[in-house]
Amino acid sequence: MDRLQRFRVPIMIALTAAVGVVIFAVLRPAPAAPIITVTLRPTALASPTPEAPSTILVYVSGAVKNPDVYSLPPNSIVKDAMNAAGGPTDDTDLDQINLAAPLSDGMQVHFPRKGEPAAPSGPPSSGAPAGAPININTATLEELDTLSGIGPVIAQAIIDYRQANGPFTSIEQIKDVRGIGDALFEKIKDRITVGP
Repeated sequence: MDRLQRFRVPIMIALTAAVGVVIFAVLRPAPAAPIITVTLRPTALASPTPEAPSTILVYVSGAVKNPDVYSLPPNSIVKDAMNAAGGPTDDTDLDQINLAAPLSDGMQVHFPRKGEPAAPSGPPSSGAPAGAPININTATLEELDTLSGIGPVIAQAIIDYRQANGPFTSIEQIKDVRGIGDALFEKIKDRITVGP
């Protein structure tokens, strides 16, 4: 019995240590998972824009190889419409067309033949006598279209310009409209006015 008493304390210490090791092993936290670094590449987001059309439809008629309705990218010009229609024919009068004029959805571009007037001349809707100067501040698209070298595209550009900038104060100011240069101005200056 004395012998047992003598080893009692060391046995208790050993048992306590063993229990402590077991408890530590069971309750110890799991090793942390390795840290993984992921680098994300930014992607370009489409900037919110008003519903811009992805294409515009333009009716190309007259002296081109394949007159038809064509789907063109936005910001296309008359030359793009001509090329889409297979190009001009041998008798196309390109002097009457501004190939650099911008196009818009639903527009018609007519390529006249040599000797053909730029636009059919109907009676002006304002009741102005034939040959009377056209007031570029009040003229309709059809009236502007009767001017030599001014087709529907440039006529619309004139209307858009005056709506955005107010009435023209002189006939020379029409040269500020996209598509009207000095040469075209010389052709129409005697047929236009800004007066009543």
